[in-house]
Amino acid sequence: MTISDPRRAIEAVWRIESARIIAGLARMMHDVGLAEELAQDALVIALEQWPTSGVPDNPGAWLMLTAKHRAIDLLRRRTRYEQKLEVVGRDMEIRQESAEAELDDALDDHIGDDVLRLLFTACHPALSTEGRLALTLRLLGGLTTEEIARAFLVPEPTVGQRIHRAKRTLADKRVRIEMPEPAELADRLSSVLEVVYLIFNEGYSATAGDDWMRPSLCEEALRLGRVLAALMPEEAEVHGLVALMEIQASRIRTRTGPDGEPVLLLDQDRRLWDRLLIRRGLDALERVETIGAFGPYGLQAAIAACHARALSAEDTDWERMAALYRVLAHVAPSPVVELNRAVAVGMAYGPARGLEIVDGLVEERALRDYPQLPAVRGDLLEKLGRLDEAREDFERAAALTRNERERTLFLARAAGTPHQR
Repeated sequence: MTISDPRRAIEAVWRIESARIIAGLARMMHDVGLAEELAQDALVIALEQWPTSGVPDNPGAWLMLTAKHRAIDLLRRRTRYEQKLEVVGRDMEIRQESAEAELDDALDDHIGDDVLRLLFTACHPALSTEGRLALTLRLLGGLTTEEIARAFLVPEPTVGQRIHRAKRTLADKRVRIEMPEPAELADRLSSVLEVVYLIFNEGYSATAGDDWMRPSLCEEALRLGRVLAALMPEEAEVHGLVALMEIQASRIRTRTGPDGEPVLLLDQDRRLWDRLLIRRGLDALERVETIGAFGPYGLQAAIAACHARALSAEDTDWERMAALYRVLAHVAPSPVVELNRAVAVGMAYGPARGLEIVDGLVEERALRDYPQLPAVRGDLLEKLGRLDEAREDFERAAALTRNERERTLFLARAAGTPHQR
């Protein structure tokens, strides 16, 4: 086996195993930053040894055992322990042995609960949104700082600072690596779901840069969502989010043309949609229906299912979508939901009806710099034959977007040149 082979194996194993290793260490050490350092120590040892000794038969177990030994060594060496030992003698030694035994139990036990605790900790509301995103991808996705920076088009030092600040905040606020109390669970779960969906959305429709999409982020969000659904099977909104992401992900390979240009939903070749992902999404949606509690993610999944079930754009049940958006606007009101409802209403009842809704949103401060507002308005105006006004709105949308592919699309609409939608 060549040296490069173990290195590739280490990277693959790390992506799979790092979350459970860090999770087990974090619960015992009560420090996310320290837990990651210990896990990274195990990774460094693997990088040093595997190229010459070969990849172990069970590389995940090898990394876990190595990390466990590092944690035990640290417990033995801690200055605080040594100082206390001088005072309390044998009593502290007994406590130390008990801590080591507890660590053994934690790392050898089923890892699901520990991973769930780590996910809730990484998405703690005390952290900034940027900090939650970066820390989740680092601890549970196994991504390097460089990879996270590349995914979000920000400088690597910026991501490093976000991760460092997030760890420091958790330590300063003494956030415990544990599941929230029942009274806090709904709010805390909402924070977790928000982070997962933000990761997915950044991959599905990149806010900036030269690429229309970054599928690797979609894949990571899907993986986290599936893990969460397996660990929290009775939470309807978890299944709702998974359903939404599965259905949206089914369209990824049809959302760009040969040169990477955007292909909008109504012009996509539905024969190329991933039927397996659609089936998985519809199954997750059925799970929401079985539980009987539709929240914002479940409702969005039901809307996405209207597209997934239609064999062609003409077959789409736009009236049902408009009705679902009305319910969503009641459950989770926001200007963006209203803008999406305008699109569905325009398709179901004519562009004039949709334009009425959009015109009511023009003064919304939350949409002031949102390029989709003038883009939707321009589309509706174009359908009504008000071409000069439509051109102005498409130009405004082009000026607002930070994504180069999207800017090209809007400028093409403004110029009235042939384009893919």
